[in-house]
Amino acid sequence: MEMAVGIHSYVTPTVNPNHRNSSFSSPILRTQLPVGRTLSSYSSSNIKSPSFSHSRRNPLHSFIKCSVSEAEAPETASENKVALVRRNDIRNIAIVAHVDHGKTTLVDAMLKQAKVFRDNQVVEERIMDSNDLERERGITILSKNTSITYKDTKMNIIDTPGHSDFGGEVERVLNMVEGIILVVDSVEGPMPQTRFVLKKALEFGHAVVVVVNKIDRPSARPDFVINSTFELFIELNASDEQCDFQAVYASGIKGMAGLSPDNLADDLGPLFETIIRCIPGPKIKKDGSLQMLVTSTEYDEHKGRIAIGRLHAGVLTRGMDVRICTTEDSCRFGKVSELFVFEKFYRAPAESVEAGDICAVCGVGDVQIGETIADKNDGKPLPAIRVEEPTVKMAFSINTSPFVGREGKYVTSRNLRDRLYRELERNLAMKVEDGETADTFLVSGRGTLHLTILIENMRRENFEFMVGPPKVINKKVDDKVLEPYEIATVEVPEVHMGSVVELLGKRKGQMVDMQGLGSEGTTLLKYKIPTRGLLGLRNAILTASRGTAILNTIFDSYGPWAGDMSTRDLGSLVAFEDGTTTSYALASSQERGQLFVKPGAEVYKGQIVGIHQRPGDLSLNVCKKKAATNVRSNKEVSVVLDTPMDYSLDDCIEYIQEDELVEVTPKSVRMSKNPKINRKGR
Repeated sequence: MEMAVGIHSYVTPTVNPNHRNSSFSSPILRTQLPVGRTLSSYSSSNIKSPSFSHSRRNPLHSFIKCSVSEAEAPETASENKVALVRRNDIRNIAIVAHVDHGKTTLVDAMLKQAKVFRDNQVVEERIMDSNDLERERGITILSKNTSITYKDTKMNIIDTPGHSDFGGEVERVLNMVEGIILVVDSVEGPMPQTRFVLKKALEFGHAVVVVVNKIDRPSARPDFVINSTFELFIELNASDEQCDFQAVYASGIKGMAGLSPDNLADDLGPLFETIIRCIPGPKIKKDGSLQMLVTSTEYDEHKGRIAIGRLHAGVLTRGMDVRICTTEDSCRFGKVSELFVFEKFYRAPAESVEAGDICAVCGVGDVQIGETIADKNDGKPLPAIRVEEPTVKMAFSINTSPFVGREGKYVTSRNLRDRLYRELERNLAMKVEDGETADTFLVSGRGTLHLTILIENMRRENFEFMVGPPKVINKKVDDKVLEPYEIATVEVPEVHMGSVVELLGKRKGQMVDMQGLGSEGTTLLKYKIPTRGLLGLRNAILTASRGTAILNTIFDSYGPWAGDMSTRDLGSLVAFEDGTTTSYALASSQERGQLFVKPGAEVYKGQIVGIHQRPGDLSLNVCKKKAATNVRSNKEVSVVLDTPMDYSLDDCIEYIQEDELVEVTPKSVRMSKNPKINRKGR
């Protein structure tokens, strides 16, 4: 522990740069990493043994390793003989993590401590989540840029989403950075999305700083988390240098960090110092021809489309004539009208930007993500951005219900088509195809949440349309049907573990791992399960665990078709005719199952008004009125109605089956039977 206290000071130790191996003079390092062995030579069993604890070995060794890595000589590109030099006044970093591990909260603390805001300025929580939908759901959906200055070093920081459905956002921004801050929860450790983002970063060859966040949690287990993360590095075939990562322990909400879990500084100083020391500056072609890869686009009412990306070579100036290239053969010309760099929380106008910095460009109205803004005379395109293929598709169509046009402004197929194809301009992981009819479009994405966010955004933009149930995208290889499989992790209290295991087994899930989590009586189950089995699973697991389970998923691979499976045992209650629901009719209808509607609600024939308590659909007359007679009753019979189920858009999309649709309008979300499919009713 004395060692950790000594490390905490920000003074870099004197090191002989010729020592590239593990044979340093420290007795601690000699006992924990013998001479002649590299990190990659350790198997998982070695890591778990008491004699090797990466969390104890890591801080000083990584500290030294990071210090050495900065003294790299300029490299020379063999292709065009232009020297690559490193800028030491800039650090481009992305903050990546699994959902709810505290990325955005940590960025908040970094911004506050870098004096981005005035002392008397009112700042909301999770300020980087500026989108209304992000604030409502408490998740990050879009990656965003900001920058801070620490000791004359500018740090361009990119906050990224944690959900696997928005993995395309992470893949895009990794082109802009040289290193990542991998945030890991101090109790949960590496989770499915941690694996995904780390795999992508390692493929790019980026430097990694691991931040064990929420270290102030009572059941924090930093040693386990560091060792689990180290195992993950080895599993993903990281190099010896990448495996030798620096660990920083932090509490994002308190704004504290340190190089030891028991000795945190009063601020995030150790984290800032680690970033400068361990993440290299950008390698640039200072005298080369202009090259800027567009990795993101925004739209401004006054400035038009704004292209955001990192300048890889040359200097970009305001008013400059440029060439926009997709490939070497496909180029067009444009002019930069305005130029911005990211300063603190805002975009600041700039006259010129040098290679290595991240900037925003206005004036090139038709620029797309993945294109290169290059020198007008001899500019060449950079490699295009590649993202993984979508795994789930849904059919979008115009609203055909009797209530069409009552609430929405944009209802025609032309409106729907234009909006969906416009989404492709910035959402690289999504695909849109024309459907079987002129008013149907097939939209493919990374998962149901990816598509649900699009639906919710369109709904808020006054669109009115219908969507079908999500379907998986299968592949055919050698005449064999392959379907996507995902790794699902479920955190569930031990009392409810039996019912959750049974549920996952019914959906063709295969258990991969099971382990206890800390001292909280929670079990972590890991399953490999077909994506089909995940459709509608979230609500079923919440019901089985009484709302206590947490489900996370990440795409794994394509595998053999798992066979037929039933994702819903119960049928639907369907309205028998158009009209307004009455208490009298609902009182008898609620005996048949759980209802979605309350008295006085308008319904139409074919609308789903509840869940049947048995398999198969049942048509009900929920608009029936009590017959009026001339017989005077002494006492009115009071009707007691159950509270109707309130299904959100996500719940509705999970609920519907092959012959059902979700009607989406700005004010309502309804479900109905698909009139084009003959259904079997009771």
